[in-house]
Amino acid sequence: MRPTALLLAGAALLPVSAAAQTTTAPPVAKQVFAPEDFAHFVPRTAYDMLVRVPGFTIRSADQERGLGQASENVLINGERIANKTGGAIAELQRIVAANVERIEIVDASTLGIAGLAGQVANIILKQARKAGGQFEWRPDFRAHYSRPNLFRGNLSYTGRARGIDYTLSLEDQTGRGGLGGPELFHAADGSLIERREEVYHSESDTLVAKLRLGFDGPGGAKGHLILNYSPYWGPVYDFERRYRADGNDGTRLRLNRLDGWMYDVNADYEFPLGPGRFKIIGLRHFDHEPLISTQVDSFASGAPDQGTRFGRNSYITETIARAEYGWKMGGSDWQVSLERAANGLDQRGSLAKLDPQGSFVPVPFPGGSGIVREVRHEGMVTFSRPLGAGISLQVAGGGEFSTLERVDGDLPARHFFRPKGSVTFGWRPDKQWDLSLKLRRRVGQISFYDFLAQPNLKSERQNAGNAELVPPQSWEAEMEVGRTLGDAGKTRLRAYYYAVEDIVDIVPIGADGEGVGNLPRATRFGMESTSTIQFAPLGLPGARLDATLGFEIARVRDPLTGEMRPISGTQDRWAELDFRHDLPNSDFAWGATAGLNHNTAYYYLTEVNRENEGPWFANVFVEHKDVFGLTVRAQVGNVLNGRHYYDRQVYAGRRNATPLVFRQHNDQLIGPIFTFTIRGSF
Repeated sequence: MRPTALLLAGAALLPVSAAAQTTTAPPVAKQVFAPEDFAHFVPRTAYDMLVRVPGFTIRSADQERGLGQASENVLINGERIANKTGGAIAELQRIVAANVERIEIVDASTLGIAGLAGQVANIILKQARKAGGQFEWRPDFRAHYSRPNLFRGNLSYTGRARGIDYTLSLEDQTGRGGLGGPELFHAADGSLIERREEVYHSESDTLVAKLRLGFDGPGGAKGHLILNYSPYWGPVYDFERRYRADGNDGTRLRLNRLDGWMYDVNADYEFPLGPGRFKIIGLRHFDHEPLISTQVDSFASGAPDQGTRFGRNSYITETIARAEYGWKMGGSDWQVSLERAANGLDQRGSLAKLDPQGSFVPVPFPGGSGIVREVRHEGMVTFSRPLGAGISLQVAGGGEFSTLERVDGDLPARHFFRPKGSVTFGWRPDKQWDLSLKLRRRVGQISFYDFLAQPNLKSERQNAGNAELVPPQSWEAEMEVGRTLGDAGKTRLRAYYYAVEDIVDIVPIGADGEGVGNLPRATRFGMESTSTIQFAPLGLPGARLDATLGFEIARVRDPLTGEMRPISGTQDRWAELDFRHDLPNSDFAWGATAGLNHNTAYYYLTEVNRENEGPWFANVFVEHKDVFGLTVRAQVGNVLNGRHYYDRQVYAGRRNATPLVFRQHNDQLIGPIFTFTIRGSF
């Protein structure tokens, strides 16, 4: 689907109900949904209720620097959940539905919470909450290549003891991937030079054990403590049988081993102080991530095997201390926040080559080991005020000072000051329409791994480390407009434009190297339409369609050719359609989903490659909401036979000055995925 078509499809949804509304109602501050509004879905958790709010799009927290301002558009009892272990969305998946009082959809600019824009969901929990738990078991099986995924699921219990609210949870976040089929390599003249038959599968298992405590202190004080421990495993098996035009056939085997663990400690305490409330937040994250990747080529001719082994033993840390003070004055909300964040990466990298005797012998690996650290201080002041007649305003301003360095390198530490802030305007002229506009100056995030060398064995490409990398900065404008359709549903349209400085992309490093670095400027423009259509007015009660359509045009000047091109690896168009029909006077439901995700190419100095799957992935399901008190669901995924596509052009040297060597094209089978889900409460 072309971007123009997506734009027209999204924009067309807004005026659908223009004729359905001819009277003007007084402005309203919020929409309220009671538990009975979701009863026909038989929700098990608070999250099950939230995903069924018409026309509301859940946005997870951005991967911001530190904790920063709020970006997750979900609150619990009017409060932001400020942590990096899933935030409010993760908490809602552990709260039983019976403990939800109501869900409010409000405009962010009316809340006095710094950073939020557009619509926000505020889940209000009952004062007297019942102890109880919920569980889910969701195994899945693929018809081809992948191993069964037997243990995915979660178990949680929430209660109160001696004045302390607690939630214990255990979750297995497992995933399976698998594909197989031909990889075709053609010379520049179009002749076939090699064919490979690939079998690939990967397993990802993360076991998450979490304890969340909440308590009320004296004088209206309250606090929380979250402890999280997660061991994880991520093996990869990739086997290719190679058939070459020159007769030098063989095989290639690539194995990855990743066995690590992480923990998180997150605490906050809030209490009255003077005319307002003071809140302190502390966070500690630690991740031990050891990776070993081995690739061996064998030859039918009997020639000695060739191979490479890359090892990376990494320790990732983050420590944050944040203080917030908020108060009301003259009908306005004020907040002052200070934050200190220290991030670090300690990587010990190694590289070895296979000798003719079959042993891996270490070879020099400059830039593969090092310590990267950043210490950042941020200060912000936020002012929020209703302006009357359904209009509200929020203004935030401040900046950050940071020190970024390779601790073990010979370059001096770099110091930066970056202003940041936002202006958010909200308007609700009547109960059918709402609009928000946000202008923001933002500092983006970077990966410390890009400071150090990271080889790609499969592509036989070396990404050099870049000690000069800096976070991108951007001026951003976002507009969101919503329209209720009465009993027929709701629709929203979001548009944005970002002017980015120091955009992160692939850049030349040294005389002939390449890696992740900064390009001077880039732009990003996109639109997204989100709608909920209820079919009851059309004669099909219990049926609804949730539809999201979007596109983005992202442009940057290529460092080799000087021409404008897409930013490497960005999502340039997407769609998600979710149809569900809960049969009236029945415990049965059925439905289908379809999704499209399309990405731009990666522009390396010596090659250009693009990877996509699909183009559409579609699933169908049937569900029974009361099988001995359990919800049981069966689903068949990828019914449209979405496939894995990979296209690659490789040059003899830099692509602007040397000839093309070969083209690679993959069109590979993924196959159907069968999922069985059992959910219940206790």
